[in-house]
Amino acid sequence: MSFITATLSIVLIALAVDACAGYPAWLFARIGHPVTWIGALIAGLEKRFNRLERPSHVRRRRGVLTLIVTVGMTAGAAFLVETLCRLALGGWAFIVMGVLASSLIAQRSLHDHVARVAMGLEESVAAGRLAVSQIVGRDPEFLDEAGVARAAIESLAENFSDGVVAPTIYTAIAGLTGGAAYKAINTADSMIGHRKPRYEAYGWPAARLDDVVNLPASRLSACLIVLAAVFVPRCSALAAAKAVLRDARYHRSPNAGWPEAAMAGALGLRLAGPRIYDGVTVQDHWMGRGRALAHASDIRRALTLYRVACGMQGGVIALLLIVMI
Repeated sequence: MSFITATLSIVLIALAVDACAGYPAWLFARIGHPVTWIGALIAGLEKRFNRLERPSHVRRRRGVLTLIVTVGMTAGAAFLVETLCRLALGGWAFIVMGVLASSLIAQRSLHDHVARVAMGLEESVAAGRLAVSQIVGRDPEFLDEAGVARAAIESLAENFSDGVVAPTIYTAIAGLTGGAAYKAINTADSMIGHRKPRYEAYGWPAARLDDVVNLPASRLSACLIVLAAVFVPRCSALAAAKAVLRDARYHRSPNAGWPEAAMAGALGLRLAGPRIYDGVTVQDHWMGRGRALAHASDIRRALTLYRVACGMQGGVIALLLIVMI
């Protein structure tokens, strides 16, 4: 089996395992999750290196060091696991590595978290706020029904890119090691890549590297959403494509605007726009030209679109594998 055939097989198994089973709660309770392990490493390094009394240029250099250590140790551990699997299992190692790689992809957990927002919002706005507070960083107490629904859909679109498509790409390129290295970068960005005084200098390297590695995934995720809209009732692929071309570049994130604009156009909504984080209003460009009054039913349409897009991604991987074989 060639290297590329092996990595595509690993990805296909990972996608199937994650879609069917996700990451079991009992396993998380016993050993945690790769993201929690990486997060513990980042938190320890941040406590040691990010001294607020240090000048910004020193903290930025220490942020670079933190990123090198985090990615190096994570990728090194994954490479060791891959090597041991190959030595012990030979040609069947890709099956075990596929199961392990499923922990790096968040198809099912993302779907379930967003579905809980829809269920909560159908019960009450307060229940919707509580559910959405688990997946977004904005202040939930300022969100009305439409705000909760839009926040959930925006999170679904953005995390489809960096939680599903991106780890799929890097695992397909470099196996378990590639997927783990990406996860380390993305986790570092989520923990220290914030535009806050504490992390502005120290987290700058993590934020910038995350922007770079997520660039291909954001574009591909937008394409998948546009194509998926062709097969989902009451969705428009044409409007999705127009929204991407018109609005994506105006988002404050160089990557998030692509899947968000595609999702907004497909659903006939407006997403992003002004939002409140830690009591501060962030002015952002609207993605899409539809209605801003979103509801729980729109979250469910977005989830249908998401499932189709995930299925299409798996189909592309399967076709590539067939061609390579």
